Amino acid sequence: MATTGSIGDRLLTIDYRPPMSRHRYLVSYDIAHPKRLRRVAEVCEGFGSRLQYSVFECPLDGMRLAQLKAALASEMNMDEDQVLFVSLGPQSSDASLVIEAMGLPYQVRSRVTIV
Repeated sequence: MATTGSIGDRLLTIDYRPPMSRHRYLVSYDIAHPKRLRRVAEVCEGFGSRLQYSVFECPLDGMRLAQLKAALASEMNMDEDQVLFVSLGPQSSDASLVIEAMGLPYQVRSRVTIV
């Protein structure tokens, strides 16, 4: 079930999954201002494990994902910042890949192979 709301003139969609469907998410952010960067990092630390400076792995069910998105939305400037949510599938193995963005839209980049 998806719930929509708005933050300013931006639409926020929160996908709620039943509590038992816990998924692993790769959460990555690009925040323009140092103060907001620090606050976004603190929010993410409460939901998962830091893998790199701005990359976290977060095991989340639908409720926790909605809580994370709401907490991040209150710390972000939607016109300057971006947070990506990459679904790594259920706790068990799943090869599907879903990428969501908050703030600036996600841009698909072509893969380049250099030999």
